[in-house]
Formats: sequence, structure tokens, C-alpha cells
Amino acid sequence: MLNYKISKKWLILVTLALISALLLAIASSASSIYLYGSSTNNIKADAAIVLGAAVWGEEPSPVFRERINHAINLYKNGSVKTIIFTGGIGESNEPPEAIVGKNYALAQQVKSADILTETQSRTTHQNLTNALEVAKAHQLNKFLIVSDPLHMKRAVLMARNLGMDAHSSPTPTTRYRSFHSQMEFLSRETYFYFVYLVFKI
Repeated sequence: MLNYKISKKWLILVTLALISALLLAIASSASSIYLYGSSTNNIKADAAIVLGAAVWGEEPSPVFRERINHAINLYKNGSVKTIIFTGGIGESNEPPEAIVGKNYALAQQVKSADILTETQSRTTHQNLTNALEVAKAHQLNKFLIVSDPLHMKRAVLMARNLGMDAHSSPTPTTRYRSFHSQMEFLSRETYFYFVYLVFKI
């Protein structure tokens, strides 16, 4: 009976230790994701890769528009010479995200010759994989990855694991302004970050 009580006590202690370690790892990762998105790289690159986001009919959603505007600013201030828009079709009645991004950029006086697109991807990893193929075809080697701040750590890690010379360029503004929306996005990103670390998807 005594041995049973001791075994049960140790089992509880080990379980609590494992839970504490997991919570610490989650908190540490969430903190690093938040801090990573707060830093920017004032460097020049061959191209900005704009990660896809939802479109509303023929128009970019507010989240996507923030990413496009940031890429256009990078282009106009000479940080990049080319913009690569990524993203396929979300809803069957909508154009591909990349095409919506391209049309928006064209309306902002970005030259058509300086815009490249890939229109098949549905996930961040596919965005980057397909963008890399487009970039290789045009001898582009150094990239600024454009997305929301809390998305940056996972996105840049993915890009570098694909062999890209990739650097973070988070949007200076974001639709996720409220504490609630930021914590919701951060929780989701932390989950996907762990999933990527384990499964590389």
C-alpha cells in the first residue's frame, strides 16, 4: 500500500513537471514570436514575397491590403525591385489572391514587368515553395518576406528551411490591433509554429 502511494505521488509530480515544462515552452515560443515580429530589417533584396491572405470579391481583405501596401512601399523606396504575389483561389467565385494583389499594385503605379505571381498555393508553406520556383526562373536570390508581424517567425523559418536567403519585413500596421485579436492571432500562430517544428508542414 505504501509503495502504491509513493508511486502515485511520483506519477502526479512527473505529470505536473511535464505540464509545467509544456506551458513554459508555449509561453517562451509565444514571447519569441511576438518579439520577432517587432523587429525589421532595413536591407535591400531582389524581391518582396507577399504571403497570400483572403480577398473580398475583386478586392483584397484589410489584412491582405496591409501586406500589399507594405510591399508597394518597399518597391517605391528602392528596397526591392520586384514583388512576388502569392495565393490561389479561396472561394470558387473569387479570383486568385495573387491576381488581386497584382491588380491592386498596378493601380498604385507598380510596373507590370516588376510583378510576378503564383496562383496555386493555399498555405504559407505552399506560398513560399511556389514563390521560390517563380524566383528561380527569374534569377532572384534574396528576399524580404512580407506578412503580419505575428506571422513572421514561422514564415521566415519556413523560407530559410527551403534554402532561401530570406529576411523579415513585417507590416508596420496590422488589422489585429485590439488585445483580444492579437492574443487570438498569437495563440493560433504559436500552435502552427509548433506544428511546423514537429511535422515541417
